[in-house]
Amino acid sequence: MPRETVRGEIPPRSGTAFTLGKGDRLRVIDPEGEQVADLLAFARADLDEVISSGRTLDYASRIYLTTGDPIYSNRSTVLLRIVEDTVGRHDFLLTPCSADTFRIIYGDEAPHRGCFGNLAAALAPYGIAPDRIPVAFNVFMNVIVDGTTGALRVEAPLSRAGDSVTFLAETDLVIGLTACSALQSNNYAFKPIRYEIEPAA
Repeated sequence: MPRETVRGEIPPRSGTAFTLGKGDRLRVIDPEGEQVADLLAFARADLDEVISSGRTLDYASRIYLTTGDPIYSNRSTVLLRIVEDTVGRHDFLLTPCSADTFRIIYGDEAPHRGCFGNLAAALAPYGIAPDRIPVAFNVFMNVIVDGTTGALRVEAPLSRAGDSVTFLAETDLVIGLTACSALQSNNYAFKPIRYEIEPAA
């Protein structure tokens, strides 16, 4: 019996985790605009295999990924492939925001646990410990790199209401996904993220 499309919404400053089967499509949607979503993927057959910013950007020879680009693991296997992208600007450089991010960068005395904490909590039932969380693929995040100094500048996402990115799972995966908690990343407002899982035919 065919599986049905699964739809979900992640409330502001929170996260979730779920599985994808090989051939499933995951669509990440920004329903209101200017909201980042941190995405992680682990191979279900061996959770030590995880998406790798270093491998992916090395093989792509550029830092901005979009339609047609594969996302590689730490073992140089393609875990996900971007098959549709209505924005074209995402980040794969910066690590998930955390309580330390808010303490060190923003000076918060009572910091939010951030995307790192949200991912850790969501992934714990799958046996994934916090120290296994790598750099996430930051969907819709707009990071500008100065061509001379290499300085990084986080600007407002280019995504508008209804924009989306669709990923094809190239193997069975565990996915972590958030509605990002960092003020600067989301143009100083917190909004939800929606997602759809379209099963393989």
